[in-house]
Amino acid sequence: MTHVLTALAWPYANGPRHIGHVAGFGVPADVFSRYMRMRGHDVLMVSGTDEHGTPILVQADEEGLSPEEAAAKYNRIIVEDLRRLGLSYDLFTRTTTGNHYATVQRLFTGLYDNGYILEKTTQGAISPSTGRTLPDRYIEGTCPHCGFDSARGDQCDDCGRQLDPTDLIDPRSRINGEAPKFVEENHFFLDLPAFADALNDWLDTRTGWRPNVVRFTKNLLEDLQPRAISRDLDWGVPIPLDGWKDRGDKRLYVWFDAVIGYLSASIEWARRSGDPEAWKKWWHDPEAISYYFMGKDNIVFHSEIWPAMLLGHNGDGAKGGQPGELGKLNLPTEVVSSEFLTMEGRQFSSSRRIVIYVRDFLERYSADALRYYICAAGPENQDTDFTWSEFLRRNNDELVAGWGNLVNRSIAMAAKNFGAIPEPTELEDVDRELLDTTAKAFETVGELIGSNRIRAATSEAMKAVAAANKYLADTTPWKLKDDPKRQATVLHTVLQAVSDLKTVLAPFLPHSSQKVHELLGGQGNFAPMPYIDEVEDLDEGGAVSGTYPILTGDYHDAPAWESVPVKVGTQLSKPTPIFSKLDASIVDEELERLNN
Repeated sequence: MTHVLTALAWPYANGPRHIGHVAGFGVPADVFSRYMRMRGHDVLMVSGTDEHGTPILVQADEEGLSPEEAAAKYNRIIVEDLRRLGLSYDLFTRTTTGNHYATVQRLFTGLYDNGYILEKTTQGAISPSTGRTLPDRYIEGTCPHCGFDSARGDQCDDCGRQLDPTDLIDPRSRINGEAPKFVEENHFFLDLPAFADALNDWLDTRTGWRPNVVRFTKNLLEDLQPRAISRDLDWGVPIPLDGWKDRGDKRLYVWFDAVIGYLSASIEWARRSGDPEAWKKWWHDPEAISYYFMGKDNIVFHSEIWPAMLLGHNGDGAKGGQPGELGKLNLPTEVVSSEFLTMEGRQFSSSRRIVIYVRDFLERYSADALRYYICAAGPENQDTDFTWSEFLRRNNDELVAGWGNLVNRSIAMAAKNFGAIPEPTELEDVDRELLDTTAKAFETVGELIGSNRIRAATSEAMKAVAAANKYLADTTPWKLKDDPKRQATVLHTVLQAVSDLKTVLAPFLPHSSQKVHELLGGQGNFAPMPYIDEVEDLDEGGAVSGTYPILTGDYHDAPAWESVPVKVGTQLSKPTPIFSKLDASIVDEELERLNN
């Protein structure tokens, strides 16, 4: 058994999440985590809502709320949506907890004591109309290196260069389009150049990463600059230094505190589990492995900056040092970055209403239908366009007519003719061939999920479904009433295949796999689901008041990743469909919603 940390990007709590967000970090990470649990590994899947920074302040102003109220509102919405989607978090929490504040400050102190945090005078961007600090990512302009006209104040997504807002040509605010005012400020900086060699050596040891992540990160190492980790704000984690911690106008920058959330969430989970030291199994054990899931716009924070922070805390940068209070912490095993999902040929944009929120989607369609689309056609290694016509096709042709039809036909025939799982006689070659196919699917699909090739894994699983459907068509058990022994053998064989496939498909389609388990006479949780728990903050010092929801669950009963023989004599009833066929009219209806 290996300890596996699954760390998912933290969604901003400034609005509901749309399907593009969960396509990039949510569903792929859940498929991976469910599979690893089924293989017997001890998985810790953590994340939460990112609740600091200007995006929260802007949304709060628009709604006439305080930042605390806005963060709490959207934290609850996001938690509810992710639960309905079936994302099996061990802990989905928040960055405004006292535990998070304390963990961030402890890591900051470790970096500071080792000399990796510098105090410098810099040019800070201010909104002339509001007087509020503009974060780097809220400033756009032309890249001075490649001429890309939509470069951000922290990096250019076209050439990958690290930038400061003052580097941009014709900078403008993404909030209101005005030119920012630059003023002199004192801030703390992470000394990234001190990690250039250590990061390069570490990247050279990484195997199996998606090429875009390695190339992008290696390019960044060529031009590392110190990066600001504080801002003139009153909303965020206080800076834990004398002369700074009591100031109301200086806070740690949101990107710095957000990436530490993976660690703070692990610590919070351990404390809530009753074993406060349990987090160390994932963070201190050199045999533990960790996978970080995000969209490509977050690569730099996970493949360069977060590893640099961990190296600095551990005392492993160019300046040396000793491990900080949190001990020697593990660096990421792999950074799993997805590309972008567009919608009907356009980029998702909440402001321009080119969007479909997860909660709206799940009001009209099943969670597994969305999960399947993301797994089969998501933006794994290239930008992918979501279209309603393709969603309709995949739901009706692949889920309903493929997997759903196989389940319904095989169980219905067995229930009608035998009332239970029948006992087979001697198998023929065609029977053994099908069982060999579904048995091998565990190996082929499992290897692909383990290497985070979710699209290919989905394809292989559905090939096995197609093989089972072909077996039914070839053996025609409905014509074997005059040969009950052969009919029993065929139906037993296909029910064994269905049982195997419900297990193979459980990481992708947990809701429907649970239904198939029950249709086959199974009891209890086959695909354990997350649940919402209302809790209070563990510590003082954060920004949370009252109770708030966390997403958690007990996943120890996850089935083994293997073929389990069906039990002869298990009673069967006429099945109900596990998927709903959609009418073609939904395409025009959804396009009309999108365009209105």
